[in-house]
Order: sequence, then structure tokens, then C-alpha cells
Amino acid sequence: MTHEEDTASLLLDEQLCFALYAAQRAVTAAYRPLLDELGLTYPQYLVLLVLWERGETTVKELAEALRLDYGTVSPLLKRLEAAGLVRRERSARDERSVLVAVTGRGERLRERALHVPQALLTATGLGADEVARLREELWRLAEKAETAADRTR
Repeated sequence: MTHEEDTASLLLDEQLCFALYAAQRAVTAAYRPLLDELGLTYPQYLVLLVLWERGETTVKELAEALRLDYGTVSPLLKRLEAAGLVRRERSARDERSVLVAVTGRGERLRERALHVPQALLTATGLGADEVARLREELWRLAEKAETAADRTR
């Protein structure tokens, strides 16, 4: 590797991680006005997406679905519960397990949230096919990066 190639490998705009970081921040910012109308933050929206899809679930399963740790999910659930959108209760079958479910108010919010995915596509000008391709590539990257991270542990 030449000195120029070596130096180019450290340029900020050449970093895959920076491109992902910038894209994530920009997409989250594009979601913000849509979610502000619903009174939600982006992480709260993700929690509700899982609950709307799966119904009642354990905190552990919710954290796994979101690829977050319990310490990150717990405060999100507390805020959503305080807003009356979810309820948490100990499982009758397993006292160590906490179940989370959407309340009636949370279900009604789902109806208002139905426009969010299409509104984001419209705002960004991306087509459904392009989004599907990007999503597939990003999941493939996530899988490969997780495998690489597991090898270094």
C-alpha cells in the first residue's frame, strides 16, 4: 500500500462507519417532525412498532428485537408507560419476567402512525424498490459486522 493509499484510508469521508452515522442521523432527523406530531421520540416509536407487530411481549424479547440492552429499554418503557401508551406487569408464569403491552391509547396512536413510513419516503424522494434494496444491504452489513464483532470478543 502506498503512502497516498494509506493516508486515504483515514479520510473521514472514506469511512463506512461515518457514512452510516451520517445517514442514521439524517434519517432520524427526517422522522422527527412526523413523530413530533405523535408525541414520540424515535426510540419510543421503535418500541411501539415492535409491540404493534407482536402484541404483548417480554422486556427481554423487546430488547432483543430492538438490539438494545435492558438498561436502555427500561427508561423508554417507563416514559411510554407514564404517557399511558404501554403497560408493564410481572408475568404470572415467571415472576422474573416483565410483560409489556400497548394500551388502548397506544393502539389508537397506531392509527395516527400509519402515515409515517410513506411520509418518510415522500420526504426523501426514495422509491419503495430503492428502500427495499438499501434495507437488504444494511441488514447484510449488520449481520457481517455482528459476526466480525463476535470473533473479536
